[in-house]
Amino acid sequence: MFFSTKLICFLQIFNLLTIHVHGEKTEDATEEVKIEVLHLPNECDLKSKRGDLLNAHYDGYLANDGSKFYCSRSEKDGHPKWFVLGVGQVIKGLETGMMNMCPGEKRKVTIPPSLAYGIHGAGKIPPNATLIFEIELYAVTQGPRSVNTFKKIDLDQDKHLSRDEVKHYLMEDFKKDGKPRDLVREDWILEDIFKKNDHDGNGLISAKEYNVYQHDEL
Repeated sequence: MFFSTKLICFLQIFNLLTIHVHGEKTEDATEEVKIEVLHLPNECDLKSKRGDLLNAHYDGYLANDGSKFYCSRSEKDGHPKWFVLGVGQVIKGLETGMMNMCPGEKRKVTIPPSLAYGIHGAGKIPPNATLIFEIELYAVTQGPRSVNTFKKIDLDQDKHLSRDEVKHYLMEDFKKDGKPRDLVREDWILEDIFKKNDHDGNGLISAKEYNVYQHDEL
């Protein structure tokens, strides 16, 4: 792959599930995610938080009959999946179920319909389905939407990302692959980033547009 995993997640083209649907409210607004820790490593110096880049394997089951509707190990190349926690790349119940998780930890997470696919369902998932995920987390790293990454890209510290600043960041990240540069590909990625993030079309990406979280300080 020519560009790095971090850049892929920057563009947000990876989803934990094959279909991206936010959780929907049902009549029972008090439903909660149930978390059962199956394995906890002896040492845990870093726990997952909103904005982190996670690498995990997971199996998804329907709670009513135990049938499996998803397995990351059998999808495509079978590699663990990368995604950013807390930016809507996964259903709300999974975002809750994977918070404060250690690398090497295994969990069983039960998610009510209101925090999964709601009254409509999706694909193999019927309406009003409670879901169970068995998750194994491999890595927790600083995600591309963190305040520290924003500051790293924002070279003049004006709290806005210009095309030159994003291009410089991309060039430095491309160098890590050790492969010949593809200028056309790099330009396409730069244009795609601004197309998806520069919502007001002023040629700059603000902290709000970049989705730096409110609890972070710039």
